[in-house]
Amino acid sequence: MPELRDISTEDAPAVTELYSHYEWWADRTVEDVRRALSETEVAVGLEDRGELVASARVLTDYTYYAKVFDVIVAADRRGDGLGRRLMEGVVTHGDLQDVDGLSLLCRRGLVPYYESVGFELFDWGLEFPEGGTEELVRMTYEP
Repeated sequence: MPELRDISTEDAPAVTELYSHYEWWADRTVEDVRRALSETEVAVGLEDRGELVASARVLTDYTYYAKVFDVIVAADRRGDGLGRRLMEGVVTHGDLQDVDGLSLLCRRGLVPYYESVGFELFDWGLEFPEGGTEELVRMTYEP
């Protein structure tokens, strides 16, 4: 049975290998992943017989916000319940218990999966104290 554990910069080669099987992450290098892990507050993984088979990273201020990134399960291990176990490890991680808001972005097709592990679809409307609502949008910066 896979063991849940914190992952660190030493796991960069194994995490990079997980990423390499997915086109949108295929350009990630071991050195870049090592640097990202060194600046990641919480990183968890599942290890099975010495092999990392799933991982996730969380960036947080430990008070108001924590955002989950890079949730990945080895392609040949999908359907084994590893994603559920990994996300349970994230939401119950000791370092995140005082954080008010744990969130993530995902592809629309994964919404039912994340709902099944306790996440709710975010209502993109924000109510203002003075009245009214306004829709929130996601923005990115690309130099």
